Amino acid sequence: MSEYEDLLYEVKGRIGLLTLNRPDKLNAWTAAMEKSLKHALAAAVKDDAVRVIVVTGAGRGFCAGADMNLLQSIKPTGNWEDRELAKAAREETFDFRSGLGPDVTPHYGGRFGYLMQIKKPIIAAINGPAAGLGLVFALYADMRFAASDAKFTTAFAQRGLIAEHGISWMLPRLVGPAHALDLLLSARKVTAADAERMGLVNKVFEQANFMGAVMDYAKTLADTVSPRSMGVMKAQVWKALFQDFNEALAVGDAEMQKSFATADFKEGVAHFVEKRAANFTGK
Repeated sequence: MSEYEDLLYEVKGRIGLLTLNRPDKLNAWTAAMEKSLKHALAAAVKDDAVRVIVVTGAGRGFCAGADMNLLQSIKPTGNWEDRELAKAAREETFDFRSGLGPDVTPHYGGRFGYLMQIKKPIIAAINGPAAGLGLVFALYADMRFAASDAKFTTAFAQRGLIAEHGISWMLPRLVGPAHALDLLLSARKVTAADAERMGLVNKVFEQANFMGAVMDYAKTLADTVSPRSMGVMKAQVWKALFQDFNEALAVGDAEMQKSFATADFKEGVAHFVEKRAANFTGK
């Protein structure tokens, strides 16, 4: 296990597991946590043994939002780039671009846009309350699974704030404009079951076996499908939000031709014909 401030990182099989680690504060977000998260993600991206990334929270919460001490220290003058969290976010930069599929970099900037550049699927395992900034971060994951006791709130309107960090773009695309406005304007608490019904999360698992169920799903991705295919398809989907149908179709046709020349395509056919487990290399 590697040591990071306010975060734990470990590799379990082919899964990189990142755990926000301030359980006594419901993993409230800090500058140190943000810096550690980026470093751990960079490590997971660089490690060829890691094929899927899971982010969760220690203790009974996922992330309660920005630490209140940070919120209290914000001055009304200046801009986002002057804030402590912003300085931490840009203190060290990494190139997360994968070179697989279409380039999504021009479309996803800001604080968490780099997550779309990472070729490996990122799963937010929401084990408990996710509020404010914690919920925003989860929206940038490729998939979200929730424990049955989890609660969700945007929180911004109850703090006199607005829809920050691209959530006004991301949330309506996940749940539709009406649900997005409900969640943003009311800042009400939403149960895991309600979150699943509106499409905020992919699936809800029982609290008692939540992480086991999430890790089983992640293991299925890591062990049974081509990591190259996952990387290309992730880029296709995030890019398609800025394309019309014909553009997305053309990209798909071009990427399919590239796939035919890969070792993973040959292995994909071979393991099916030979009725054995797949041994994908990502090449």
